[in-house]
Amino acid sequence: MNKWGKTVVALLIGMSVAGGASANAANAAPSAEDIKVVLDDVPITLGAAPVVQNNVTMVPFRSLAGALGIQVRWDAKTKSVFAQGIVDGAERKVVLRLGQKAAEVDGQSVEMLAAPLIVNEQVLIPLNFFGTQFGSKVGWNSATKTVSIVSAKKKMHLRAFYALGSFAQRARIASMDSVAFGWARINQNGELTLQGDDYYWPAAAGETTPESLVRDTVAQGADSYLMVYAVDGKGELTKMLGDEQLRSASIDGIVELATDKGFSGVLLDFEGLGLKLDPVAQQKLLNDYVAMLDRKLKALGIKLSLAVPPPNGYYKGYDYKTLASYADDLVLMAYDYNPKGTPDHTPEPNAKVDEAIAALIKIGVPADKLILGISLWNETTATVDDKLGLAKRYGLKGASFWRLTFYGDDFAKAIDRVVEKAGE
Repeated sequence: MNKWGKTVVALLIGMSVAGGASANAANAAPSAEDIKVVLDDVPITLGAAPVVQNNVTMVPFRSLAGALGIQVRWDAKTKSVFAQGIVDGAERKVVLRLGQKAAEVDGQSVEMLAAPLIVNEQVLIPLNFFGTQFGSKVGWNSATKTVSIVSAKKKMHLRAFYALGSFAQRARIASMDSVAFGWARINQNGELTLQGDDYYWPAAAGETTPESLVRDTVAQGADSYLMVYAVDGKGELTKMLGDEQLRSASIDGIVELATDKGFSGVLLDFEGLGLKLDPVAQQKLLNDYVAMLDRKLKALGIKLSLAVPPPNGYYKGYDYKTLASYADDLVLMAYDYNPKGTPDHTPEPNAKVDEAIAALIKIGVPADKLILGISLWNETTATVDDKLGLAKRYGLKGASFWRLTFYGDDFAKAIDRVVEKAGE
Protein backbone atom coordinates (compact mmCIF):
# COMPACT_ATOMS: atom_id res chain seq x y z
CA MET A 1 0.00 0.00 0.00
CA ASN A 2 1.05 3.60 -0.52
CA LYS A 3 2.29 5.54 2.48
CA TRP A 4 0.11 8.52 3.18
CA GLY A 5 1.95 10.78 5.63
CA LYS A 6 2.90 14.07 4.06
CA THR A 7 0.94 13.56 0.84
CA VAL A 8 -2.36 13.43 2.72
CA VAL A 9 -1.52 16.50 4.74
CA ALA A 10 -0.47 18.38 1.63
CA LEU A 11 -3.68 17.46 -0.17
CA LEU A 12 -5.94 18.48 2.68
CA ILE A 13 -4.09 21.77 3.20
CA GLY A 14 -4.32 22.48 -0.53
CA MET A 15 -8.05 21.74 -0.56
CA SER A 16 -8.70 23.87 2.50
CA VAL A 17 -8.19 27.01 0.42
CA ALA A 18 -11.62 26.40 -1.08
CA GLY A 19 -13.78 28.99 -2.71
CA GLY A 20 -17.40 28.83 -3.82
CA ALA A 21 -18.62 26.43 -6.49
CA SER A 22 -21.67 27.07 -8.64
CA ALA A 23 -24.18 24.42 -9.56
CA ASN A 24 -23.66 24.02 -13.28
CA ALA A 25 -20.77 23.49 -15.68
CA ALA A 26 -21.35 26.68 -17.66
CA ASN A 27 -20.90 28.95 -14.65
CA ALA A 28 -18.36 26.78 -12.83
CA ALA A 29 -15.82 26.70 -15.67
CA PRO A 30 -13.66 24.23 -13.69
CA SER A 31 -9.99 24.09 -14.58
CA ALA A 32 -9.75 20.53 -15.90
CA GLU A 33 -6.44 18.80 -15.40
CA ASP A 34 -5.13 15.45 -16.52
CA ILE A 35 -5.75 13.86 -13.16
CA LYS A 36 -5.45 10.10 -12.74
CA VAL A 37 -7.33 8.24 -10.02
CA VAL A 38 -5.95 5.09 -8.38
CA LEU A 39 -8.25 3.10 -6.10
CA ASP A 40 -6.63 0.50 -3.84
CA ASP A 41 -3.43 0.71 -5.94
CA VAL A 42 -5.27 -0.05 -9.21
CA PRO A 43 -6.23 2.69 -11.72
CA ILE A 44 -9.94 3.33 -12.11
CA THR A 45 -11.82 4.98 -14.97
CA LEU A 46 -14.58 7.27 -13.78
CA GLY A 47 -17.62 8.56 -15.63
CA ALA A 48 -16.11 12.02 -15.81
CA ALA A 49 -12.63 13.40 -15.33
CA PRO A 50 -11.83 14.99 -11.96
CA VAL A 51 -11.30 18.74 -12.01
CA VAL A 52 -9.63 21.26 -9.75
CA GLN A 53 -11.58 24.38 -8.88
CA ASN A 54 -10.25 26.99 -6.46
CA ASN A 55 -7.67 24.46 -5.27
CA VAL A 56 -10.37 21.88 -4.47
CA THR A 57 -10.17 18.52 -6.23
CA MET A 58 -13.67 17.60 -7.41
CA VAL A 59 -14.50 14.00 -8.40
CA PRO A 60 -17.58 12.35 -9.94
CA PHE A 61 -19.61 11.09 -7.02
CA ARG A 62 -21.74 8.31 -8.48
CA SER A 63 -18.99 6.33 -10.26
CA LEU A 64 -16.51 6.58 -7.40
CA ALA A 65 -19.19 5.88 -4.81
CA GLY A 66 -20.19 2.74 -6.69
CA ALA A 67 -16.62 1.46 -6.60
CA LEU A 68 -16.58 2.07 -2.85
CA GLY A 69 -19.80 0.17 -2.26
CA ILE A 70 -21.87 3.29 -1.62
CA GLN A 71 -25.46 3.29 -2.91
CA VAL A 72 -26.46 6.47 -4.72
CA ARG A 73 -29.83 7.89 -5.79
CA TRP A 74 -30.41 11.15 -7.70
CA ASP A 75 -33.54 13.22 -7.16
CA ALA A 76 -33.96 15.52 -10.17
CA LYS A 77 -36.84 17.41 -8.58
CA THR A 78 -34.83 18.63 -5.59
CA LYS A 79 -31.44 18.39 -7.38
CA SER A 80 -30.20 16.23 -4.53
CA VAL A 81 -28.00 13.15 -4.23
CA PHE A 82 -28.92 10.58 -1.59
CA ALA A 83 -26.17 8.15 -0.61
CA GLN A 84 -25.74 5.44 1.97
CA GLY A 85 -22.93 3.09 2.87
CA ILE A 86 -21.42 1.18 5.76
CA VAL A 87 -18.75 2.96 7.83
CA ASP A 88 -17.16 1.14 10.77
CA GLY A 89 -19.99 -1.37 10.74
CA ALA A 90 -22.74 1.26 10.91
CA GLU A 91 -24.93 2.68 8.17
CA ARG A 92 -24.07 6.20 7.03
CA LYS A 93 -26.69 8.29 5.20
CA VAL A 94 -25.69 11.40 3.28
CA VAL A 95 -27.66 14.02 1.35
CA LEU A 96 -25.89 16.39 -1.04
CA ARG A 97 -27.57 19.29 -2.85
CA LEU A 98 -26.29 21.12 -5.90
CA GLY A 99 -24.93 24.56 -5.11
CA GLN A 100 -24.96 24.02 -1.34
CA LYS A 101 -21.77 23.52 0.66
CA ALA A 102 -23.69 22.08 3.59
CA ALA A 103 -24.21 18.33 3.35
CA GLU A 104 -26.53 16.35 5.57
CA VAL A 105 -24.81 13.41 7.28
CA ASP A 106 -27.02 11.18 9.39
CA GLY A 107 -29.33 14.14 9.91
CA GLN A 108 -26.56 16.56 10.92
CA SER A 109 -25.28 19.47 8.83
CA VAL A 110 -21.66 19.08 7.68
CA GLU A 111 -19.78 21.81 5.78
CA MET A 112 -17.90 20.72 2.64
CA LEU A 113 -14.93 22.48 1.05
CA ALA A 114 -17.05 23.30 -2.02
CA ALA A 115 -20.60 22.85 -3.20
CA PRO A 116 -21.42 19.97 -5.56
CA LEU A 117 -21.53 20.92 -9.22
CA ILE A 118 -22.47 19.26 -12.50
CA VAL A 119 -19.96 18.62 -15.28
CA ASN A 120 -21.00 16.58 -18.33
CA GLU A 121 -24.14 15.39 -16.52
CA GLN A 122 -22.06 14.09 -13.62
CA VAL A 123 -22.32 15.43 -10.06
CA LEU A 124 -18.84 16.28 -8.75
CA ILE A 125 -18.05 16.71 -5.06
CA PRO A 126 -14.87 17.48 -3.07
CA LEU A 127 -12.58 14.47 -2.99
CA ASN A 128 -11.84 14.65 0.71
CA PHE A 129 -15.53 14.09 1.50
CA PHE A 130 -14.99 10.40 0.73
CA GLY A 131 -12.34 10.30 3.42
CA THR A 132 -14.13 12.30 6.07
CA GLN A 133 -17.54 10.67 5.64
CA PHE A 134 -17.01 7.24 4.08
CA GLY A 135 -13.83 6.04 5.76
CA SER A 136 -11.50 6.16 2.75
CA LYS A 137 -7.90 7.38 2.86
CA VAL A 138 -7.04 10.03 0.29
CA GLY A 139 -3.65 10.97 -1.10
CA TRP A 140 -2.41 13.37 -3.76
CA ASN A 141 0.78 13.30 -5.86
CA SER A 142 1.16 16.72 -7.43
CA ALA A 143 4.09 15.63 -9.61
CA THR A 144 2.09 12.93 -11.37
CA LYS A 145 -1.33 14.54 -10.82
CA THR A 146 -2.56 11.32 -9.26
CA VAL A 147 -5.31 10.95 -6.70
CA SER A 148 -4.83 7.85 -4.55
CA ILE A 149 -7.72 6.38 -2.58
CA VAL A 150 -7.71 3.43 -0.21
CA SER A 151 -11.19 2.12 0.52
CA ALA A 152 -12.39 1.37 4.02
CA LYS A 153 -11.98 -2.09 5.51
CA LYS A 154 -14.79 -4.36 4.38
CA LYS A 155 -16.44 -7.59 5.43
CA MET A 156 -16.55 -10.24 2.73
CA HIS A 157 -16.66 -14.01 2.43
CA LEU A 158 -13.14 -15.38 2.90
CA ARG A 159 -12.22 -18.88 1.78
CA ALA A 160 -8.99 -20.80 2.14
CA PHE A 161 -7.83 -23.85 0.21
CA TYR A 162 -6.42 -26.47 2.55
CA ALA A 163 -4.16 -28.63 0.40
CA LEU A 164 -0.58 -29.65 -0.26
CA GLY A 165 1.01 -29.14 3.14
CA SER A 166 -1.48 -26.85 4.85
CA PHE A 167 -1.53 -28.70 8.19
CA ALA A 168 0.91 -26.29 9.87
CA GLN A 169 -1.44 -23.35 9.15
CA ARG A 170 -4.65 -25.05 10.30
CA ALA A 171 -5.12 -22.39 13.02
CA ARG A 172 -5.91 -19.90 10.24
CA ILE A 173 -9.19 -21.71 9.60
CA ALA A 174 -10.66 -19.55 12.36
CA SER A 175 -10.18 -16.50 10.09
CA MET A 176 -12.27 -17.99 7.28
CA ASP A 177 -15.91 -18.24 6.32
CA SER A 178 -15.23 -21.45 4.40
CA VAL A 179 -12.42 -23.90 3.73
CA ALA A 180 -12.00 -26.21 0.72
CA PHE A 181 -10.11 -29.39 1.57
CA GLY A 182 -8.16 -30.75 -1.40
CA TRP A 183 -8.31 -34.45 -0.62
CA ALA A 184 -9.91 -36.01 -3.72
CA ARG A 185 -9.32 -36.06 -7.47
CA ILE A 186 -10.32 -37.65 -10.77
CA ASN A 187 -7.49 -39.95 -11.83
CA GLN A 188 -6.15 -40.79 -15.30
CA ASN A 189 -8.80 -43.47 -15.68
CA GLY A 190 -11.55 -40.91 -15.13
CA GLU A 191 -12.34 -42.30 -11.69
CA LEU A 192 -12.86 -40.53 -8.38
CA THR A 193 -10.03 -41.44 -6.01
CA LEU A 194 -8.71 -40.52 -2.56
CA GLN A 195 -5.23 -41.73 -3.41
CA GLY A 196 -2.43 -40.11 -5.37
CA ASP A 197 0.75 -38.08 -5.15
CA ASP A 198 -0.85 -34.68 -4.63
CA TYR A 199 -4.55 -34.67 -3.78
CA TYR A 200 -5.39 -37.51 -1.43
CA TRP A 201 -7.13 -38.28 1.84
CA PRO A 202 -4.45 -37.59 4.46
CA ALA A 203 -3.47 -39.85 7.32
CA ALA A 204 -4.18 -38.87 10.90
CA ALA A 205 -1.62 -36.67 12.67
CA GLY A 206 -1.88 -37.82 16.26
CA GLU A 207 -5.37 -37.07 17.48
CA THR A 208 -6.04 -34.80 14.50
CA THR A 209 -7.79 -36.63 11.67
CA PRO A 210 -9.26 -35.33 8.40
CA GLU A 211 -12.69 -35.90 9.89
CA SER A 212 -11.85 -33.90 13.02
CA LEU A 213 -10.55 -31.02 10.90
CA VAL A 214 -13.86 -30.93 9.04
CA ARG A 215 -15.83 -31.08 12.29
CA ASP A 216 -13.72 -28.32 13.86
CA THR A 217 -14.19 -26.13 10.79
CA VAL A 218 -17.97 -26.45 11.02
CA ALA A 219 -17.85 -25.92 14.80
CA GLN A 220 -16.08 -22.59 14.20
CA GLY A 221 -18.96 -21.45 12.01
CA ALA A 222 -17.26 -21.98 8.66
CA ASP A 223 -18.43 -24.08 5.72
CA SER A 224 -16.29 -27.10 4.87
CA TYR A 225 -16.01 -28.01 1.19
CA LEU A 226 -14.82 -31.28 -0.29
CA MET A 227 -12.58 -30.13 -3.13
CA VAL A 228 -12.40 -32.52 -6.09
CA TYR A 229 -9.50 -31.78 -8.41
CA ALA A 230 -9.21 -32.87 -12.03
CA VAL A 231 -7.14 -31.78 -15.00
CA ASP A 232 -7.58 -32.65 -18.66
CA GLY A 233 -3.85 -33.03 -19.27
CA LYS A 234 -4.23 -36.44 -20.89
CA GLY A 235 -7.92 -36.24 -21.63
CA GLU A 236 -8.94 -37.93 -18.38
CA LEU A 237 -11.42 -35.21 -17.44
CA THR A 238 -13.06 -35.24 -20.87
CA LYS A 239 -13.16 -39.04 -20.66
CA MET A 240 -15.05 -38.94 -17.38
CA LEU A 241 -17.43 -36.15 -18.44
CA GLY A 242 -18.31 -37.92 -21.68
CA ASP A 243 -18.72 -41.47 -20.37
CA GLU A 244 -22.12 -42.10 -18.77
CA GLN A 245 -20.87 -44.82 -16.44
CA LEU A 246 -17.80 -42.89 -15.25
CA ARG A 247 -19.83 -39.70 -14.91
CA SER A 248 -22.50 -41.34 -12.76
CA ALA A 249 -19.91 -43.17 -10.65
CA SER A 250 -18.00 -39.97 -9.89
CA ILE A 251 -21.14 -38.01 -9.01
CA ASP A 252 -22.41 -40.77 -6.72
CA GLY A 253 -18.97 -41.06 -5.13
CA ILE A 254 -18.72 -37.32 -4.50
CA VAL A 255 -22.20 -37.13 -2.97
CA GLU A 256 -21.55 -40.16 -0.77
CA LEU A 257 -18.18 -38.87 0.40
CA ALA A 258 -19.51 -35.39 1.17
CA THR A 259 -22.43 -36.84 3.10
CA ASP A 260 -20.49 -39.47 5.05
CA LYS A 261 -17.69 -37.08 6.04
CA GLY A 262 -19.94 -34.20 7.06
CA PHE A 263 -18.92 -31.61 4.46
CA SER A 264 -21.08 -28.50 4.04
CA GLY A 265 -20.35 -28.34 0.35
CA VAL A 266 -18.49 -29.64 -2.68
CA LEU A 267 -16.00 -27.58 -4.69
CA LEU A 268 -15.11 -28.79 -8.18
CA ASP A 269 -11.73 -27.70 -9.51
CA PHE A 270 -11.93 -29.09 -13.04
CA GLU A 271 -9.08 -27.57 -15.06
CA GLY A 272 -7.79 -27.60 -18.63
CA LEU A 273 -11.02 -27.76 -20.63
CA GLY A 274 -11.22 -26.10 -24.03
CA LEU A 275 -7.50 -25.78 -24.73
CA LYS A 276 -7.25 -28.22 -27.66
CA LEU A 277 -10.74 -29.67 -28.06
CA ASP A 278 -13.89 -27.90 -29.24
CA PRO A 279 -14.67 -25.42 -26.45
CA VAL A 280 -18.43 -25.41 -27.05
CA ALA A 281 -18.59 -29.20 -26.79
CA GLN A 282 -16.46 -29.07 -23.64
CA GLN A 283 -18.76 -26.46 -22.15
CA LYS A 284 -21.79 -28.69 -22.71
CA LEU A 285 -20.09 -31.69 -21.10
CA LEU A 286 -19.28 -29.67 -17.99
CA ASN A 287 -22.69 -27.99 -17.85
CA ASP A 288 -24.46 -31.35 -17.98
CA TYR A 289 -22.23 -32.81 -15.28
CA VAL A 290 -22.66 -29.84 -12.95
CA ALA A 291 -26.43 -29.86 -13.46
CA MET A 292 -26.64 -33.53 -12.42
CA LEU A 293 -24.35 -33.06 -9.42
CA ASP A 294 -26.21 -29.93 -8.34
CA ARG A 295 -29.57 -31.72 -8.29
CA LYS A 296 -28.25 -34.45 -6.01
CA LEU A 297 -26.44 -32.07 -3.67
CA LYS A 298 -29.36 -29.67 -3.37
CA ALA A 299 -31.63 -32.51 -2.32
CA LEU A 300 -29.29 -33.09 0.62
CA GLY A 301 -28.76 -29.43 1.51
CA ILE A 302 -25.11 -29.52 0.38
CA LYS A 303 -23.66 -26.45 -1.34
CA LEU A 304 -21.85 -26.47 -4.68
CA SER A 305 -18.93 -24.26 -5.68
CA LEU A 306 -16.79 -24.28 -8.83
CA ALA A 307 -13.24 -23.06 -9.30
CA VAL A 308 -12.92 -21.73 -12.86
CA PRO A 309 -10.07 -20.32 -14.94
CA PRO A 310 -10.26 -16.67 -16.02
CA PRO A 311 -12.06 -15.81 -19.28
CA ASN A 312 -8.95 -13.97 -20.48
CA GLY A 313 -6.79 -17.07 -20.07
CA TYR A 314 -6.07 -20.08 -22.29
CA TYR A 315 -9.00 -22.34 -21.42
CA LYS A 316 -12.30 -21.73 -23.19
CA GLY A 317 -14.32 -24.77 -22.11
CA TYR A 318 -16.31 -22.94 -19.43
CA ASP A 319 -19.81 -21.49 -19.82
CA TYR A 320 -19.55 -19.17 -16.84
CA LYS A 321 -23.09 -17.84 -16.83
CA THR A 322 -24.66 -21.31 -16.95
CA LEU A 323 -22.28 -22.67 -14.33
CA ALA A 324 -23.13 -19.76 -12.05
CA SER A 325 -26.83 -20.56 -12.40
CA TYR A 326 -26.20 -23.98 -10.83
CA ALA A 327 -23.47 -23.21 -8.31
CA ASP A 328 -23.73 -21.24 -5.08
CA ASP A 329 -20.57 -19.43 -6.15
CA LEU A 330 -17.69 -19.45 -8.61
CA VAL A 331 -14.07 -19.08 -7.52
CA LEU A 332 -12.37 -17.09 -10.29
CA MET A 333 -8.77 -18.36 -10.45
CA ALA A 334 -7.42 -15.05 -11.76
CA TYR A 335 -3.77 -16.03 -11.73
CA ASP A 336 -1.01 -17.75 -13.72
CA TYR A 337 -1.01 -14.90 -16.24
CA ASN A 338 2.74 -14.48 -16.11
CA PRO A 339 4.69 -16.39 -18.80
CA LYS A 340 6.70 -19.49 -18.05
CA GLY A 341 10.11 -18.68 -16.64
CA THR A 342 8.79 -15.77 -14.57
CA PRO A 343 10.50 -15.78 -11.15
CA ASP A 344 8.51 -17.09 -8.22
CA HIS A 345 6.52 -14.58 -6.16
CA THR A 346 5.93 -12.31 -9.13
CA PRO A 347 2.53 -10.66 -8.58
CA GLU A 348 -0.22 -11.17 -11.11
CA PRO A 349 -0.86 -8.11 -13.33
CA ASN A 350 -3.68 -6.10 -11.80
CA ALA A 351 -4.98 -5.09 -15.22
CA LYS A 352 -5.51 -8.74 -16.18
CA VAL A 353 -7.32 -9.53 -12.94
CA ASP A 354 -9.48 -6.43 -13.37
CA GLU A 355 -10.24 -7.46 -16.96
CA ALA A 356 -11.25 -10.98 -15.91
CA ILE A 357 -13.70 -9.79 -13.26
CA ALA A 358 -15.25 -7.20 -15.56
CA ALA A 359 -15.67 -9.77 -18.35
CA LEU A 360 -17.60 -12.21 -16.15
CA ILE A 361 -19.89 -9.51 -14.80
CA LYS A 362 -20.50 -8.25 -18.34
CA ILE A 363 -21.71 -11.68 -19.53
CA GLY A 364 -24.15 -11.91 -16.65
CA VAL A 365 -22.38 -13.67 -13.78
CA PRO A 366 -23.76 -12.02 -10.60
CA ALA A 367 -21.06 -10.22 -8.62
CA ASP A 368 -22.44 -11.70 -5.40
CA LYS A 369 -21.71 -15.18 -6.78
CA LEU A 370 -18.08 -14.42 -7.58
CA ILE A 371 -15.17 -15.14 -5.25
CA LEU A 372 -11.83 -13.78 -6.44
CA GLY A 373 -9.15 -16.45 -6.26
CA ILE A 374 -5.76 -15.12 -5.12
CA SER A 375 -2.55 -17.13 -5.33
CA LEU A 376 -0.51 -16.33 -2.23
CA TRP A 377 2.47 -18.05 -3.86
CA ASN A 378 2.50 -15.40 -6.57
CA GLU A 379 1.54 -12.35 -4.52
CA THR A 380 3.48 -10.52 -1.84
CA THR A 381 2.32 -8.81 1.33
CA ALA A 382 2.57 -5.52 -0.59
CA THR A 383 0.36 -6.65 -3.50
CA VAL A 384 -2.29 -8.94 -2.03
CA ASP A 385 -4.31 -5.86 -1.05
CA ASP A 386 -4.44 -4.80 -4.71
CA LYS A 387 -6.44 -7.93 -5.53
CA LEU A 388 -8.61 -7.59 -2.44
CA GLY A 389 -9.27 -4.00 -3.50
CA LEU A 390 -10.59 -5.24 -6.85
CA ALA A 391 -12.89 -7.69 -5.06
CA LYS A 392 -14.21 -4.76 -3.01
CA ARG A 393 -14.48 -2.47 -6.05
CA TYR A 394 -16.76 -4.85 -7.95
CA GLY A 395 -18.80 -5.84 -4.91
CA LEU A 396 -17.82 -9.49 -5.19
CA LYS A 397 -19.00 -12.09 -2.70
CA GLY A 398 -15.46 -12.43 -1.43
CA ALA A 399 -11.93 -13.69 -1.95
CA SER A 400 -10.19 -17.04 -1.66
CA PHE A 401 -6.57 -17.88 -0.98
CA TRP A 402 -4.55 -20.57 -2.69
CA ARG A 403 -3.37 -21.92 -0.39
CA LEU A 404 -3.40 -22.06 3.39
CA THR A 405 0.17 -23.36 3.31
CA PHE A 406 1.45 -19.83 2.62
CA TYR A 407 -0.95 -17.99 4.93
CA GLY A 408 1.67 -16.97 7.50
CA ASP A 409 1.69 -14.07 9.93
CA ASP A 410 2.86 -11.54 7.34
CA PHE A 411 0.06 -12.34 4.92
CA ALA A 412 -2.45 -12.50 7.75
CA LYS A 413 -1.56 -8.95 8.83
CA ALA A 414 -1.66 -7.59 5.28
CA ILE A 415 -5.06 -9.18 4.62
CA ASP A 416 -6.56 -8.26 7.98
CA ARG A 417 -5.82 -4.59 7.31
CA VAL A 418 -8.24 -4.43 4.38
CA VAL A 419 -10.86 -7.17 4.79
CA GLU A 420 -12.38 -9.41 7.42
CA LYS A 421 -14.59 -12.45 7.22
CA ALA A 422 -18.27 -11.88 6.73
CA GLY A 423 -19.21 -14.22 9.57
CA GLU A 424 -22.14 -15.60 7.60
